[in-house]
Amino acid sequence: MKRRVVLGLTVLASTLACTAALADSLDILGQFLQGTRSARADFTQTVQLPPRDGQAQRPKVSSGQFSFLRPARFRFEYQRPYPQLLVGDGTTLWVYDVDLAQVTARAQDKALASTPVALIAAATDLSALQRDFQLQAQAEQDGLHWVQATPRVRDSGVQSLRVGLRTAERGVAMERLEIVDAMGQRSLLQFTRIEINPGGLGAAAFQFTPPPKVEVIRP
Repeated sequence: MKRRVVLGLTVLASTLACTAALADSLDILGQFLQGTRSARADFTQTVQLPPRDGQAQRPKVSSGQFSFLRPARFRFEYQRPYPQLLVGDGTTLWVYDVDLAQVTARAQDKALASTPVALIAAATDLSALQRDFQLQAQAEQDGLHWVQATPRVRDSGVQSLRVGLRTAERGVAMERLEIVDAMGQRSLLQFTRIEINPGGLGAAAFQFTPPPKVEVIRP
């Protein structure tokens, strides 16, 4: 009987510890949204396409630099293998394809709802994020606190997101972002050399002016 009681208490303690850890993941996401007002980092993006004719396809790898400033300003600068620039200035989403000498400009609020950028840079607290996503805390893995986010709008083009967070001296850093799109394509963004709330990162860093002689498309 005594052994059963001890075993029961052990299982209960383990369950409570797991539940607390999961709750911590949501708390840490909340800290990221509220306390990490800006950041910049290097990134590597690995895209795994769905199998073709039963055969796995070779992943596509790109890299560059990323920065954001809440609310709703961000900059993805792809450098390898092909240069491309995505800038959100708070009003307009600019996509500059250097090789095509073409810029696409869209209204940012319509283009970014229920997207990874909404999770990274646009939302300012958990309640704001929960308007667009269902959030589920997951077990700690690789030293990171994980939260899965599922868009509430089914035609958003994104099936699910999974964000890996790490607490640091200056705040909470996002180190990984896993994305599964509506077609089953998987993307992994890994962030390194992360600077949390760096000085000098202001709104001017997120302004974009199309270069001369570049075609500008406004769909």
